[in-house]
Amino acid sequence: MSDHRYLTNQLLIAMPSLADPNFSQTVTLVCEHSESGALGIVLNRPLEMRLGEVLDQLSLPNKDPKLAERAVLRGGPVQPDRGFVLHRPTGRTWDSTLEVSDTLHVTTSRDILESMARGEGPGEASMALGYAGWDAGQLEDEVRQNSWLTAPCDESIVFSVPFEQRWNAAARLLGVDLSRISHLSGRA
Repeated sequence: MSDHRYLTNQLLIAMPSLADPNFSQTVTLVCEHSESGALGIVLNRPLEMRLGEVLDQLSLPNKDPKLAERAVLRGGPVQPDRGFVLHRPTGRTWDSTLEVSDTLHVTTSRDILESMARGEGPGEASMALGYAGWDAGQLEDEVRQNSWLTAPCDESIVFSVPFEQRWNAAARLLGVDLSRISHLSGRA
């Protein structure tokens, strides 16, 4: 997006003072942000569920035991039964894909899971159930109120950093040590 105010492909890093249980100590990838609102996926809240269970529920036979063991993320509180697959582009088109950046896409259609179950899907992919949503102007207000730090997306945080380390790793992208930030905030 050309407008620098929009936060598509940015990481939202919850400030220690953010008490909302849906977002406390989270890092969220902003997948889409415009004047009408924003959609993001929380990257560090794994569910007890594994991807194999999702494939079973969809009656998709899975050929890859490693795929079956992948954790499923709680992507946010909105539509928690809707699936989102964060992945690198493969050159293949899916029925419903949003390009977050040239190197990161999010697909919501069943065809990507069918392909993954056959061993033909993207190699690097994470699945989330649900998303975080903001109405027009809401995310901008939350950033102004110091609820979030923002950082350019580092895809290692999306795909490879262990879940429990992602919040602090995202803050370190900005040179911030979250343990040194007060839980109280104010404006001078």
